[in-house]
Amino acid sequence: MKEVKCECGHVNPHGTVLCEACGKVFDEQSQEKTLLDMRYEGSARRSQTYNKSIVDKIWNFFSSVKVGVWLIVITLVASAAGTILPQEMYIPPTMPAEEYYEDQYGWFGKLYYELGLNNLYSSWWYLILIAMIGISLVICSLDRVVPLYKALKAQRVTRHEGFLKRQRLFGISPNADEQDIAVVKQRLQAKRYHIREENGDLLAEKGRFSRWGPYVNHVGLIIFLIGGMLRFVPGMYIDKVLWLREGETKVVPETDGQYYVANEKFILENYDKEKDKTFEASIDRAGMVVKNYQTNAVLYKRVGPAIPGEQPELEKVKEHKIRVNQPLKFERFALYQVDYKLDELNTMSFSLTNKATGKTFGDIKINLYDPNPKYDLGNGYQVEVLSFFPDFEFAENGEPTTKSRIPNNPAFVFKMTSPEAPNGETSFVAIQQTIEPLGDNQYKMAFKGIETKNVTALTVRKDLTIWIIALGGIIFMIGVIQGAYWNHRRIWVQNKNGEIWIAAHTNKNWYGLKREIESTLSETKINIPIDQIQREKADKEGV
Repeated sequence: MKEVKCECGHVNPHGTVLCEACGKVFDEQSQEKTLLDMRYEGSARRSQTYNKSIVDKIWNFFSSVKVGVWLIVITLVASAAGTILPQEMYIPPTMPAEEYYEDQYGWFGKLYYELGLNNLYSSWWYLILIAMIGISLVICSLDRVVPLYKALKAQRVTRHEGFLKRQRLFGISPNADEQDIAVVKQRLQAKRYHIREENGDLLAEKGRFSRWGPYVNHVGLIIFLIGGMLRFVPGMYIDKVLWLREGETKVVPETDGQYYVANEKFILENYDKEKDKTFEASIDRAGMVVKNYQTNAVLYKRVGPAIPGEQPELEKVKEHKIRVNQPLKFERFALYQVDYKLDELNTMSFSLTNKATGKTFGDIKINLYDPNPKYDLGNGYQVEVLSFFPDFEFAENGEPTTKSRIPNNPAFVFKMTSPEAPNGETSFVAIQQTIEPLGDNQYKMAFKGIETKNVTALTVRKDLTIWIIALGGIIFMIGVIQGAYWNHRRIWVQNKNGEIWIAAHTNKNWYGLKREIESTLSETKINIPIDQIQREKADKEGV
């Protein structure tokens, strides 16, 4: 594209509104405007100059602040939708996710699953939204910061008359002289302004670094987004729930079968109303207030290779009492105490009993998490488990079914074989319910008792992205402080045909700049510059 050469000799990129060096206005139509738009120093931005190729159109699309805002709004709405129901990673592993959402939340849960909101934050379209926000931040920043940096670097001390006249603060002092300029220079230096001189003219500038605050914010946000997206890279971020019953040992998820954890004992402690007077009112209101819940855990490491079908050989690594905010840590993993369940059904005992005589012919104990298919009682007596429903209910068609794999309401279909009934008798047994679907039986399964166990829930967490996210947050806050607590101030003092012209500009806090100029020009012949915006308002109001 054709470059623009100013009368001062500086060559400007095509699309420049103000000469980067002297500030002369190139757009003749803008001469009618009272004040200059100094946001980007009138520099040529790529998005406002080129619009021919497909690259130009993509650049212009992502450089729009409106597009960036809409992308953020859409992402926020989508993120909020993902919190309406629990994400799939947080639901109990009792049944397929499709069935769980419909069973627990009805038609809305089914719709929620079909829309893919159950795994929202790892879905391809959500990641594309995050990536588009990152691209928008990069292009927005480059489209503005590069031309702004070049314009500020190229600016000269002596500026065009039209540039000075169309600053918000501008004044002319016909009676001032060089001695007044020297006093002003000394005072501005005392106020920590950087002074540049050219042909007797002054440019006092300070706080230029504050102009880069928004772009430092963008860098921080981009790093933050990168950290967030890395959480979906396998192995970078793990957050899974592991349920462990007392006495149970399970492999720690995402450790490739290298580590196992055992729940030796779960402990729940409540505040005592007599001893802990501080919680007396809460105990009266809630019934009990938990003081501590912990898992006495043992961490094991597998010895040797894993052989399918065989129990692994384990070596104890360490013991730890896992409490809230006191996790068990190893390598880059941490096991946190997050939940518990007391007195969960573990085993049920039955006796094979003759209904007429009440005589028993043997007992069986059924592990509700791993029931045996057959129990041989000897002497021709045998019990076979035909069907097992851990969380029993009747379906709409009247057939028995289970809501989950957790034994909240166990039910069995038994086949009882005896010398009197060698072909077996069938009985459906649930809690406080026995049904004999094939007619009256001679034998029954008499309930004897149950055993329960406490269950603990541990969150398995590994986060290799936290330092990236923290770095992005720190850089973002540096940009906020940089842009919020400092401002870019410039004061031009020039000698034009025996008159002293003074103009000033700041990106914010005009009141502070005016106060600074007033104290600088006090007891000199240089007049305090006029705020042209306030003068225009006064003229419109007829003051």
